[in-house]
Order: sequence, then C-alpha cells, then structure tokens
Amino acid sequence: MTIKSIDSFPLWQAFFDEFGATSFLPSWEWGEFQKSLGNPILRGGVFDGDCLEAIFLVIKMRSKRGHFLFMPHGPVFRKKEKIQTILISILGFLKKVAQKEKFDFIRIAPFLENAPENYLLFKNLGFKEAPIYLHAESFWVLPLFKSNNQETIFLEETELLSQMRKTTRYLIRKAQMLGLTLEKRKDSEAVDEFNQIYLETASREKFIPFSKDYLKKEFLAFRKTNNSLILLVKTGGHLLAGALILFTKKSGFYHQGASVHSKLPATYLLQWEAIKEAKTRHCHFYNFWGVFDNQSKRNPKSWQGLTFFKTGFGGKLIRYLPTQDFVLSPRYYLTYLWEKLLAKKRGI
Repeated sequence: MTIKSIDSFPLWQAFFDEFGATSFLPSWEWGEFQKSLGNPILRGGVFDGDCLEAIFLVIKMRSKRGHFLFMPHGPVFRKKEKIQTILISILGFLKKVAQKEKFDFIRIAPFLENAPENYLLFKNLGFKEAPIYLHAESFWVLPLFKSNNQETIFLEETELLSQMRKTTRYLIRKAQMLGLTLEKRKDSEAVDEFNQIYLETASREKFIPFSKDYLKKEFLAFRKTNNSLILLVKTGGHLLAGALILFTKKSGFYHQGASVHSKLPATYLLQWEAIKEAKTRHCHFYNFWGVFDNQSKRNPKSWQGLTFFKTGFGGKLIRYLPTQDFVLSPRYYLTYLWEKLLAKKRGI
C-alpha cells in the first residue's frame, strides 16, 4: 500500500460520506477549522494500487504539553479486514514525518470500537494507552432509522418519542405548551449570544470553556458546507439554552451546549428540535457526544447528571478504543507526567 496526500475535496468527501460520516472529526471541515486555529494539518490517503482504502487527517500539535502528530477518529477505512495493513502503512509514513519535523510522539484517537482485538492491534504495533484524551471516547447515539429487508426507513416522530423516558416526553410537550421559542441561526452573531450563557455554564459547572473565537471558527468552518447550526431557546426574548450542532451526511452532533438554571424545560425542547433537524437532513444518527461510562476508568463523575439527561431521549452507548500513543522521543515522558497530573486534576 502507498500513502499519498489528498488535496481534492471531492475525493475526500466522497470517501468520508460513505465510510466515515458517523464522526465529524475526520471531516474536511474539521481540518479547515484546525488550520484557522493555526494548527498545520495533513490529509492522507492509503491506496492499494488505484483503490483508495483509507483516509486520515493529522493535526500537527505544538504546545506546552508537547509536540505530537494527532489523528482524530482515524483512519477511516473501507474494509475492516485490511485495517492492520493500513495502520502499518500509516505508522511508517508518520514516523518519517515526525522524524523530519521533530515531533516527539504520534497520538491516534482510533475510529474503532473498544474491543479486545482492536486493543491488541495497537499494542502489537507498539502503541500504549494515552494518559488523557483530547475528545470523548464514550458516546450516546440515537439511531434515526430502522432497516427492513436492507431498506433504510427513517423513524416517525411518534416512534422516536415512544423510545424516550416518560419524563423526557412530558418535558418536551411541556416546553411546547409553555410557548418556548426556538431559533435556528446561521449568522455569526448567534455565536455571540450563545457565548453569553456558555460562559455562565462553564462557571457553574466548573469546566474550562473554549474561547468565543474558537467557537466562532468552528461554527464558520462547518457553515461553509451548510453543516452547522446554532439553536437558541428563548422565552420573552430571554435566552435559556443554546447549542452548536454539527452535521455530516449520516449524523447530527450535539457538540457545544449551554443553559441557564431555570425551571423551564428549555434543554428538552432544544434537543428534540436538534433531533428533528437531523431527521430532516436524512441523517441516520443523532450523536449526543460524550457521556459518563462506568466501564471507563477516566470519565469525570460530574458527567453523570448530563448523561442521565441525554440517555432519556433513547439510544445506545458507543465506545471507541481509548486514545493511543506511539513514543518516538524520551521527551514524550515529560508530556506523559504532565498529562497524568492534568487528568487527576480533572477527575478523569
């Protein structure tokens, strides 16, 4: 197999839409977003002859925590039975890049389920589990379709509601009865509004927020392909809840969210409208993003309340393999110790 750079958006998008659109992290837009943050990227393809077998996005990270090549949810591959050969080819390629450009390690957040055979696949290639993750590894995903004789049938709203927790259904209807309004926004000024309650949420829940510039650049990168929306729930002009929703061909993603403390069930209406928007776009899944997973040793317990909320809409837990590191320099262990301390501080 050979590795080639991919600079063609149509080539990347066609492969991604077919094999990788259940995560937005390997998307063309995520690469453009990273470039807007000042992070160089490379987009690679693994070819067997003329056949494209896999694609992978790599972000060149240089920060106080260390210098490393990071592959988010990759590689995206055509056939699972070729994954070992694909990984060997990519690893050899990235080692050369790292040596030439002086990176200390390679980090991969695999696009593979958390299963023993996949863990051994990386272990046998010389990887070790990373001390921390850059993206969530356990996700709550709601299927929006059912299969009937290999035909894809999208679920009706009544079917989606019937799968929800009784309290969740009640609070969605209550929000509608109370006349809460929802705005679907594509203007960049909506990010400014969202950021107001996002900062309030970060202060209340004690997490470090992304900057408004980061949020706006993420929104704009996906807006170029009509794959981002800001949803805002209000009452009497007062903002109660908001979210940045991202889309691929197959999935909608609740990636950034915020709300004020209120007895009004604004967050329930917001999620229901986001689910309906994903359904309108013929997405196969709605992804609530990260949740608490009692089988993971590095999930913050502070996620339990949010997880209870998300699971009330129905769906299933998806576990990806923990983030993996390939060590190239002794300097990696300074990063390892620093991230171990950071993980302890964050309760993960």
